[in-house]
Amino acid sequence: MSESSSVVPASAGVDQAVTELVQISPLGLAAAPKPEWLKARVPAGENYKKLQQLAESLHLNTVCESAQCPNIGECWHHKTATFMMLGNLCTRRCGFCAVPKGRPEPIDFDEPRRVAEAVAKLGLEFAVITSVNRDDDLIGGARAFAMVIEEVRRQAPGCRVEVLIPDFQGNREAIRIVAEARPAVLNHNMESVPRLYRVVRSGARYERSLELLRYAKEVSPEGLTKSGVMVGLGEETVELLEVFRDLAAHGCDILTIGQYMRPSRDHLPMARHYTPAEFAELKTQALAMGFKHVESGPLVRSSYHAHEQTDSAGPVARAYGFGA
Repeated sequence: MSESSSVVPASAGVDQAVTELVQISPLGLAAAPKPEWLKARVPAGENYKKLQQLAESLHLNTVCESAQCPNIGECWHHKTATFMMLGNLCTRRCGFCAVPKGRPEPIDFDEPRRVAEAVAKLGLEFAVITSVNRDDDLIGGARAFAMVIEEVRRQAPGCRVEVLIPDFQGNREAIRIVAEARPAVLNHNMESVPRLYRVVRSGARYERSLELLRYAKEVSPEGLTKSGVMVGLGEETVELLEVFRDLAAHGCDILTIGQYMRPSRDHLPMARHYTPAEFAELKTQALAMGFKHVESGPLVRSSYHAHEQTDSAGPVARAYGFGA
């Protein structure tokens, strides 16, 4: 989810199946032109500069920059950002992700306070907070999420928090710690279809991620759960629809569907671009399965229009976890 020069090749240290899929483009091969619907606004403007300076002054990471998000110009222009905690080095090597991989520093438990300070200074009414995977300290990572929810509640009363969490290797205590902190939205992305998990989500398990969402809803029934998938990695439509059905059956409230875009030649290749009409059809099919909200489009990412997604889910979600 940072500069491509810092990325370790996704094929490093994994099995032959992954190596066969992660291909570096031949020299001299012209890239296919990007469709008009995938062209995003270039980052610029006063709000963009202020948010960038604030994050730097508080020694914070934003997933907007680390993941090379195409919506950074639009979102930062409107003072919306997704903060990434627990450092900027991930302990996993997912084939799609632009976040640098490596051995992270010990968890900084003052970081939640600084994230909340940034949220308060920006005057945000809805904050999205995620993290790298920290398989080296599952409980510590969960505690940091709970702490940031409490800190935002203290420093920015009335601001709702969405957390986009890793799978914590299925550790129930870690999941419970985050869910009991009562975020407005608990998000965990499925990312892809089960057939492609081995190459797309290194170290993840499809059933484990589904169980995380089910258990989070069990711990905190009134909170919203959310998940997202990328398309264009070689999946079939029937496989996508099966993932949607599984999520709906596990009580997931909000679904996001977006186009995978290859961060660099060291990452998984894109199989194809989906058209806006195809995204619209996927949304129609998903809504029929019972989701409270579905955000589907080429530039959709987990936190894109997150506050609008939550508002559309109903009045309980708007009030949950925060109050006078």
